[in-house]
Amino acid sequence: MTAIIRGELVLLAVSVILASLQSPTEAQARAQGKERPVEYPTAYRTTQIDGLPIFYREAGPKDAPTLLLLHGLPSSSRMFDPLFVRLADRYHLVAPDYPGFGHSDWPDPKKFAYTFDHIAAIMTHFTEALGLARYTLYMQDYGGPVGFRMILAHPERVEALIVQDAVAHNEGLGANWTTRRAFWADRASYESALRTNLLSLATTRSRHVGDDPDLERHDPDLWTDEYYFLNQPGQADIQSDLFYDYRTNVENYPKWQAWMREKQPRLLVIWGKYESSFDPSEPGSYRRDVPTAEIHIVDGGHFALDTAADPIAQYIRDFMK
Repeated sequence: MTAIIRGELVLLAVSVILASLQSPTEAQARAQGKERPVEYPTAYRTTQIDGLPIFYREAGPKDAPTLLLLHGLPSSSRMFDPLFVRLADRYHLVAPDYPGFGHSDWPDPKKFAYTFDHIAAIMTHFTEALGLARYTLYMQDYGGPVGFRMILAHPERVEALIVQDAVAHNEGLGANWTTRRAFWADRASYESALRTNLLSLATTRSRHVGDDPDLERHDPDLWTDEYYFLNQPGQADIQSDLFYDYRTNVENYPKWQAWMREKQPRLLVIWGKYESSFDPSEPGSYRRDVPTAEIHIVDGGHFALDTAADPIAQYIRDFMK
Protein backbone atom coordinates (compact mmCIF):
# COMPACT_ATOMS: atom_id res chain seq x y z
CA MET A 1 0.00 0.00 0.00
CA THR A 2 1.50 3.32 -1.01
CA ALA A 3 1.87 6.25 1.39
CA ILE A 4 -0.69 8.23 -0.65
CA ILE A 5 -3.34 5.51 -0.31
CA ARG A 6 -2.64 5.15 3.42
CA GLY A 7 -3.04 8.93 3.84
CA GLU A 8 -6.38 8.91 2.02
CA LEU A 9 -7.66 6.11 4.25
CA VAL A 10 -6.66 8.03 7.38
CA LEU A 11 -8.50 11.14 6.18
CA LEU A 12 -11.58 9.03 5.38
CA ALA A 13 -11.54 7.47 8.85
CA VAL A 14 -11.24 10.88 10.52
CA SER A 15 -14.18 12.26 8.52
CA VAL A 16 -16.33 9.27 9.51
CA ILE A 17 -15.50 9.77 13.20
CA LEU A 18 -16.30 13.50 13.04
CA ALA A 19 -19.60 12.80 11.29
CA SER A 20 -20.56 10.33 14.00
CA LEU A 21 -19.95 12.96 16.67
CA GLN A 22 -22.50 15.34 15.11
CA SER A 23 -26.11 15.12 16.16
CA PRO A 24 -28.38 13.79 13.36
CA THR A 25 -30.03 17.20 13.13
CA GLU A 26 -26.73 19.02 12.77
CA ALA A 27 -25.28 16.54 10.28
CA GLN A 28 -28.44 16.65 8.19
CA ALA A 29 -28.55 20.45 8.29
CA ARG A 30 -24.96 20.74 7.17
CA ALA A 31 -25.51 18.20 4.41
CA GLN A 32 -28.32 20.41 3.15
CA GLY A 33 -26.17 23.52 3.42
CA LYS A 34 -28.27 25.00 6.25
CA GLU A 35 -27.52 26.30 9.74
CA ARG A 36 -28.95 24.64 12.84
CA PRO A 37 -32.50 25.74 13.64
CA VAL A 38 -32.88 28.58 16.15
CA GLU A 39 -34.10 27.22 19.48
CA TYR A 40 -36.14 30.32 20.32
CA PRO A 41 -37.15 31.97 17.03
CA THR A 42 -38.80 35.37 17.07
CA ALA A 43 -42.58 35.41 16.67
CA TYR A 44 -44.23 38.42 15.00
CA ARG A 45 -47.64 38.97 16.52
CA THR A 46 -50.49 41.47 16.64
CA THR A 47 -52.98 41.90 19.48
CA GLN A 48 -55.91 44.24 20.01
CA ILE A 49 -55.30 46.84 22.73
CA ASP A 50 -57.91 49.52 23.38
CA GLY A 51 -59.37 48.82 19.95
CA LEU A 52 -56.04 49.17 18.15
CA PRO A 53 -53.97 46.46 16.46
CA ILE A 54 -50.62 46.54 18.32
CA PHE A 55 -47.73 44.67 16.71
CA TYR A 56 -44.97 43.11 18.78
CA ARG A 57 -42.00 40.78 18.58
CA GLU A 58 -41.58 38.02 21.13
CA ALA A 59 -38.93 35.37 21.72
CA GLY A 60 -37.41 33.25 24.44
CA PRO A 61 -38.84 30.99 27.14
CA LYS A 62 -41.91 32.53 28.74
CA ASP A 63 -40.91 31.30 32.20
CA ALA A 64 -37.59 33.19 31.98
CA PRO A 65 -37.05 36.77 33.26
CA THR A 66 -38.85 39.21 30.95
CA LEU A 67 -37.23 42.12 29.15
CA LEU A 68 -39.80 44.67 27.94
CA LEU A 69 -38.11 46.66 25.18
CA LEU A 70 -39.43 50.16 24.43
CA HIS A 71 -38.19 51.77 21.22
CA GLY A 72 -37.42 55.35 20.19
CA LEU A 73 -38.03 57.76 17.29
CA PRO A 74 -38.42 57.10 14.41
CA SER A 75 -37.76 53.42 14.90
CA SER A 76 -39.87 50.45 15.96
CA SER A 77 -39.41 47.11 17.67
CA ARG A 78 -37.14 46.25 14.74
CA MET A 79 -34.30 48.15 16.44
CA PHE A 80 -34.09 45.35 19.02
CA ASP A 81 -33.44 42.55 16.51
CA PRO A 82 -29.75 42.39 17.58
CA LEU A 83 -30.80 41.65 21.17
CA PHE A 84 -33.34 39.03 20.12
CA VAL A 85 -30.55 37.15 18.33
CA ARG A 86 -28.23 37.34 21.35
CA LEU A 87 -30.50 37.02 24.38
CA ALA A 88 -33.52 34.87 23.49
CA ASP A 89 -31.75 31.74 24.76
CA ARG A 90 -32.07 32.89 28.36
CA TYR A 91 -34.64 35.71 28.56
CA HIS A 92 -38.22 36.32 27.53
CA LEU A 93 -38.05 39.32 25.18
CA VAL A 94 -41.11 41.38 24.26
CA ALA A 95 -40.87 44.46 22.02
CA PRO A 96 -44.04 46.30 20.94
CA ASP A 97 -44.52 49.01 18.32
CA TYR A 98 -46.30 52.11 19.66
CA PRO A 99 -49.47 53.34 17.94
CA GLY A 100 -48.35 55.36 14.92
CA PHE A 101 -45.08 53.37 14.59
CA GLY A 102 -43.90 50.30 12.75
CA HIS A 103 -46.55 47.68 12.12
CA SER A 104 -49.00 48.84 14.78
CA ASP A 105 -52.08 50.79 13.76
CA TRP A 106 -51.66 54.44 12.72
CA PRO A 107 -54.93 56.10 13.76
CA ASP A 108 -55.74 59.53 12.38
CA PRO A 109 -54.30 62.20 14.73
CA LYS A 110 -57.61 64.07 14.41
CA LYS A 111 -59.27 61.14 16.16
CA PHE A 112 -56.45 59.82 18.34
CA ALA A 113 -54.41 61.75 20.91
CA TYR A 114 -50.72 61.21 20.18
CA THR A 115 -49.42 62.00 23.65
CA PHE A 116 -46.93 60.17 25.84
CA ASP A 117 -49.60 59.73 28.51
CA HIS A 118 -51.84 57.97 25.99
CA ILE A 119 -49.10 55.77 24.55
CA ALA A 120 -47.91 54.81 28.05
CA ALA A 121 -51.47 53.83 28.98
CA ILE A 122 -51.76 51.64 25.87
CA MET A 123 -48.40 50.01 26.59
CA THR A 124 -49.52 49.34 30.16
CA HIS A 125 -52.68 47.68 28.85
CA PHE A 126 -50.49 45.75 26.42
CA THR A 127 -48.42 44.27 29.27
CA GLU A 128 -51.63 43.35 31.08
CA ALA A 129 -53.05 41.64 28.00
CA LEU A 130 -49.88 39.55 27.70
CA GLY A 131 -49.84 38.77 31.41
CA LEU A 132 -46.50 40.48 32.05
CA ALA A 133 -46.69 40.96 35.81
CA ARG A 134 -42.95 41.55 36.35
CA TYR A 135 -40.32 42.76 33.93
CA THR A 136 -37.10 44.65 33.43
CA LEU A 137 -37.69 47.78 31.34
CA TYR A 138 -35.25 48.57 28.51
CA MET A 139 -35.91 52.18 27.48
CA GLN A 140 -34.34 53.89 24.45
CA ASP A 141 -35.14 57.49 23.43
CA TYR A 142 -38.98 57.74 23.44
CA GLY A 143 -38.93 54.56 25.50
CA GLY A 144 -37.78 56.72 28.42
CA PRO A 145 -40.88 58.94 28.73
CA VAL A 146 -43.16 56.00 27.94
CA GLY A 147 -41.41 53.75 30.43
CA PHE A 148 -41.18 56.22 33.31
CA ARG A 149 -44.91 56.85 33.06
CA MET A 150 -45.50 53.09 33.23
CA ILE A 151 -43.22 52.90 36.27
CA LEU A 152 -45.03 55.59 38.21
CA ALA A 153 -48.38 53.99 37.38
CA HIS A 154 -47.29 50.50 38.49
CA PRO A 155 -43.90 50.55 40.24
CA GLU A 156 -44.47 47.05 41.65
CA ARG A 157 -44.19 45.55 38.16
CA VAL A 158 -40.67 46.79 37.45
CA GLU A 159 -37.74 44.65 38.57
CA ALA A 160 -34.95 46.79 37.11
CA LEU A 161 -34.22 49.53 34.55
CA ILE A 162 -31.96 49.58 31.52
CA VAL A 163 -31.63 53.06 30.00
CA GLN A 164 -30.02 53.33 26.58
CA ASP A 165 -29.70 56.87 25.19
CA ALA A 166 -32.86 58.15 26.87
CA VAL A 167 -33.16 61.38 28.86
CA ALA A 168 -34.71 62.09 32.26
CA HIS A 169 -32.97 65.42 33.02
CA ASN A 170 -33.37 68.81 31.39
CA GLU A 171 -29.60 69.14 31.01
CA GLY A 172 -29.64 66.06 28.82
CA LEU A 173 -31.35 67.98 26.03
CA GLY A 174 -28.41 69.58 24.27
CA ALA A 175 -27.92 72.56 22.00
CA ASN A 176 -29.71 71.00 19.02
CA TRP A 177 -32.96 71.24 20.99
CA THR A 178 -33.14 75.04 20.54
CA THR A 179 -35.52 74.79 17.56
CA ARG A 180 -37.50 72.10 19.35
CA ARG A 181 -37.98 74.21 22.48
CA ALA A 182 -39.08 77.14 20.29
CA PHE A 183 -41.65 74.80 18.70
CA TRP A 184 -43.05 73.97 22.15
CA ALA A 185 -43.39 77.66 22.96
CA ASP A 186 -44.99 78.66 19.62
CA ARG A 187 -46.10 75.71 17.56
CA ALA A 188 -47.70 77.69 14.72
CA SER A 189 -44.57 79.73 14.05
CA TYR A 190 -42.09 76.84 14.26
CA GLU A 191 -44.02 73.89 12.82
CA SER A 192 -42.20 73.99 9.48
CA ALA A 193 -38.76 74.39 11.07
CA LEU A 194 -39.48 71.56 13.49
CA ARG A 195 -40.47 69.16 10.73
CA THR A 196 -37.26 69.94 8.86
CA ASN A 197 -35.21 69.60 12.03
CA LEU A 198 -36.80 66.39 13.27
CA LEU A 199 -37.96 64.48 10.19
CA SER A 200 -35.38 65.20 7.48
CA LEU A 201 -33.14 62.57 5.91
CA ALA A 202 -30.06 64.32 7.29
CA THR A 203 -31.40 64.20 10.85
CA THR A 204 -32.59 60.61 10.43
CA ARG A 205 -29.10 59.61 9.30
CA SER A 206 -27.43 61.61 12.05
CA ARG A 207 -29.41 59.78 14.72
CA HIS A 208 -27.61 56.61 13.67
CA VAL A 209 -24.17 57.83 12.66
CA GLY A 210 -23.65 60.79 15.00
CA ASP A 211 -20.04 61.89 14.72
CA ASP A 212 -18.63 58.39 14.30
CA PRO A 213 -15.60 58.68 11.98
CA ASP A 214 -15.97 55.06 10.80
CA LEU A 215 -18.95 55.35 8.47
CA GLU A 216 -18.34 52.02 6.78
CA ARG A 217 -19.68 50.03 9.74
CA HIS A 218 -23.13 51.71 9.59
CA ASP A 219 -25.86 50.02 7.53
CA PRO A 220 -27.57 52.81 5.53
CA ASP A 221 -30.72 50.69 5.20
CA LEU A 222 -31.49 51.49 8.83
CA TRP A 223 -32.00 55.22 8.30
CA THR A 224 -33.33 55.06 4.73
CA ASP A 225 -36.02 52.63 5.91
CA GLU A 226 -36.90 55.00 8.75
CA TYR A 227 -36.98 57.96 6.38
CA TYR A 228 -39.32 56.05 4.11
CA PHE A 229 -41.54 55.39 7.13
CA LEU A 230 -41.54 59.08 8.09
CA ASN A 231 -42.71 60.02 4.59
CA GLN A 232 -45.79 57.80 4.62
CA PRO A 233 -49.16 59.59 4.52
CA GLY A 234 -50.07 61.02 7.90
CA GLN A 235 -46.71 60.41 9.53
CA ALA A 236 -45.60 64.05 9.59
CA ASP A 237 -48.78 65.00 11.47
CA ILE A 238 -48.47 62.05 13.85
CA GLN A 239 -44.85 62.74 14.72
CA SER A 240 -45.38 66.50 15.02
CA ASP A 241 -48.26 65.96 17.45
CA LEU A 242 -46.27 63.55 19.56
CA PHE A 243 -43.19 65.73 19.58
CA TYR A 244 -45.24 68.75 20.59
CA ASP A 245 -46.27 66.69 23.61
CA TYR A 246 -42.60 66.03 24.39
CA ARG A 247 -42.65 69.26 26.40
CA THR A 248 -44.65 67.36 29.04
CA ASN A 249 -41.68 65.04 29.50
CA VAL A 250 -39.52 67.95 30.57
CA GLU A 251 -42.23 68.95 33.04
CA ASN A 252 -42.23 65.40 34.43
CA TYR A 253 -38.46 64.99 34.76
CA PRO A 254 -38.46 66.06 38.45
CA LYS A 255 -41.04 63.33 39.25
CA TRP A 256 -38.95 60.65 37.57
CA GLN A 257 -35.80 61.84 39.29
CA ALA A 258 -37.55 61.89 42.68
CA TRP A 259 -38.74 58.31 42.15
CA MET A 260 -35.20 57.14 41.31
CA ARG A 261 -33.70 58.95 44.30
CA GLU A 262 -36.30 57.49 46.65
CA LYS A 263 -36.48 53.91 45.33
CA GLN A 264 -32.85 53.47 44.20
CA PRO A 265 -33.78 50.93 41.51
CA ARG A 266 -31.29 48.55 39.96
CA LEU A 267 -30.15 50.66 37.01
CA LEU A 268 -27.98 49.97 33.98
CA VAL A 269 -27.19 52.96 31.76
CA ILE A 270 -25.79 52.35 28.27
CA TRP A 271 -24.71 55.36 26.22
CA GLY A 272 -23.31 55.69 22.71
CA LYS A 273 -20.15 57.76 22.67
CA TYR A 274 -21.19 59.16 19.27
CA GLU A 275 -24.65 60.16 20.55
CA SER A 276 -25.70 63.39 18.80
CA SER A 277 -29.33 63.77 19.93
CA PHE A 278 -28.64 64.23 23.64
CA ASP A 279 -25.98 65.80 25.85
CA PRO A 280 -23.11 63.55 27.03
CA SER A 281 -23.70 64.69 30.62
CA GLU A 282 -26.85 62.55 30.89
CA PRO A 283 -25.27 59.30 32.17
CA GLY A 284 -23.69 61.26 35.02
CA SER A 285 -27.09 62.74 35.88
CA TYR A 286 -28.51 59.24 36.31
CA ARG A 287 -25.64 58.39 38.64
CA ARG A 288 -26.42 61.40 40.80
CA ASP A 289 -29.93 60.02 41.25
CA VAL A 290 -28.81 56.40 41.68
CA PRO A 291 -25.19 56.26 42.91
CA THR A 292 -25.06 52.48 42.41
CA ALA A 293 -26.04 52.79 38.74
CA GLU A 294 -23.90 50.75 36.36
CA ILE A 295 -22.83 52.94 33.42
CA HIS A 296 -21.18 51.88 30.18
CA ILE A 297 -20.17 54.12 27.27
CA VAL A 298 -20.18 52.00 24.13
CA ASP A 299 -18.79 52.35 20.63
CA GLY A 300 -22.00 53.54 18.99
CA GLY A 301 -24.38 56.41 18.40
CA HIS A 302 -27.95 57.19 19.44
CA PHE A 303 -28.96 53.74 18.22
CA ALA A 304 -26.01 52.02 19.86
CA LEU A 305 -27.28 48.54 19.02
CA ASP A 306 -26.36 49.27 15.38
CA THR A 307 -22.67 48.83 16.11
CA ALA A 308 -22.27 47.68 19.73
CA ALA A 309 -24.78 44.84 20.09
CA ASP A 310 -22.23 42.32 21.38
CA PRO A 311 -20.98 44.32 24.37
CA ILE A 312 -24.47 45.62 25.16
CA ALA A 313 -25.83 42.07 25.24
CA GLN A 314 -23.00 41.04 27.57
CA TYR A 315 -23.66 44.00 29.88
CA ILE A 316 -27.33 42.96 30.03
CA ARG A 317 -26.45 39.35 30.83
CA ASP A 318 -24.15 40.43 33.66
CA PHE A 319 -26.69 42.95 34.96
CA MET A 320 -29.61 40.53 34.89
CA LYS A 321 -27.69 38.00 36.98
